[in-house]
Amino acid sequence: MSSMFGKPRASSERPPQSPLPECNVAILGCRGAGKSALTVKFLTKRFISEYDPNLEDTYSSEELVDQQPVLLKVMDTADQDGPGNCERYLCWASAFLVVYSIDNRKSFEGCQRYLEVLALHAQGCQRRCPVLLLGNKLDMEQYRQVLSAEGMSLASRFGCLFHEVSACQDFSRVQHVFHEAVREVRRQAEWNLPLRPLFISEERPCPPVATPVALPTHHSLATCTFNTLSTVNYKEIPSVAQAKLVTVKSSRAQSKRKAPTLTLLKGFKIF
Repeated sequence: MSSMFGKPRASSERPPQSPLPECNVAILGCRGAGKSALTVKFLTKRFISEYDPNLEDTYSSEELVDQQPVLLKVMDTADQDGPGNCERYLCWASAFLVVYSIDNRKSFEGCQRYLEVLALHAQGCQRRCPVLLLGNKLDMEQYRQVLSAEGMSLASRFGCLFHEVSACQDFSRVQHVFHEAVREVRRQAEWNLPLRPLFISEERPCPPVATPVALPTHHSLATCTFNTLSTVNYKEIPSVAQAKLVTVKSSRAQSKRKAPTLTLLKGFKIF
């Protein structure tokens, strides 16, 4: 046992831990919608005012969602003027956040193209990835160009969840959106579990001694015997009904882990 700065430090040899389950979230939307601001707000609780709009990167953060740890990976995409080269995130992501700015109708119209691409991808995909539609920049309410009802209507048409947030104000609402994406991925994984019937073998007792059955010898054929063997029956057990997922709200303050570490943030100016 060694010490550093007067505090005891445990040995570096630790028992191996099982890897955390991963959840990959891709943030989509037109330029200027605030995708990078939402990403940094979630990871650092800070708001950025300037960033490189051409920067695309993936960040990792260990989160505690409903008392269950998860390694949340966030891809901050950088499409120029709409969906392009979509394969890089369509095949990677477990969930999608489609973002528009409530004070920019053009970004809202761009969201419809992203939702159409995701809907088309879901038709040819065996697994369904949850999609959340986000109206960002709620702090710009006085300049609103897209009504909340319009966002709800668009989300309802494509069967996705809808939220309005502000990257520069409330961290808890931004955190809730990312955690809700994890919850939806978990729910979808439970729904997709194959419910196969279980079988158990029920073996009947064998006779104490095998009963030989002798066949008479005819035309110089050798005598052979047949033994009576035990038979095995299979009994089907009814499939167990799925349990409902009970979610419990939690905050980062309740977690005893270290604060999330930002993997890479090139080009950001954090204030």
